[in-house]
Amino acid sequence: MDKNIHPTAIIASGATIDQSVTIGPYSIIGSNITIGAGCVIHSHVVLDGHMTIGKNNTFFQFGSIGAPPQDLGYKGEPTRVVIGDNNVFREYISIHRGTTKENHVTTIGNDNLLMSYVHVGHDVIIGNNCVIVNSTNIAGHVHIGDRVIIGGASSIAQFVTLARGAYIGGATAIDKDIPPFCTAVGNRVRLKGINIIGLRRAGYSKEEITEVVDFFRMMESASYAPRSLVEHEEILADYKGNILVDEMVEMIRKSDIGIAPFMS
Repeated sequence: MDKNIHPTAIIASGATIDQSVTIGPYSIIGSNITIGAGCVIHSHVVLDGHMTIGKNNTFFQFGSIGAPPQDLGYKGEPTRVVIGDNNVFREYISIHRGTTKENHVTTIGNDNLLMSYVHVGHDVIIGNNCVIVNSTNIAGHVHIGDRVIIGGASSIAQFVTLARGAYIGGATAIDKDIPPFCTAVGNRVRLKGINIIGLRRAGYSKEEITEVVDFFRMMESASYAPRSLVEHEEILADYKGNILVDEMVEMIRKSDIGIAPFMS
């Protein structure tokens, strides 16, 4: 293993590091860190706290992963960060460990790209195949589904959910939930439409996508608020059997803080 570790790197006793891992100059690895095969850790990266890292992740220089949360209620409990496989963390990333207020863990799935200066707060859950662009700030307890794209310089408030397939434009301030496959932009955030390109890439049929677009436009023009509308079974009957619409309806019903309003 030593041949892959720069002599200036500091590895605490107790760290579990696969022999194939590469660690660059001046990086610091804490004692409660487990790093899977094929990971590359560039220079000046700090891995702290209790953390499990899967395979083939790349951490670029000056990242801080696993630091204590910015939460006044945190008292040093052994909360964690769990990272899956095949993620890329670019320069100046910060990811904070969980708190005892949720599941004690900040979780990042597989095949994600987090670009420079992204901040991931405590207890955040990020799914798979997401792209989070430069200088995005994600507050604590945010949940992000699979295949979400977040434009640069966006900010996401605590407890917000971005459902799978959502596409967020740059410099967006998000304080409400975003339903599956929707596009949204603005300060404060507004729903703009359906992420048609994302649905095509995910393999959904033209007919399924057309129905989702129709459902979105119907909600946008309806006299009911979305939460009231989805309780009217006679309105939803026209979309019965469309799994994308079903997923959107279920998310709207479960949203605690409400979904973002439509663009005027």
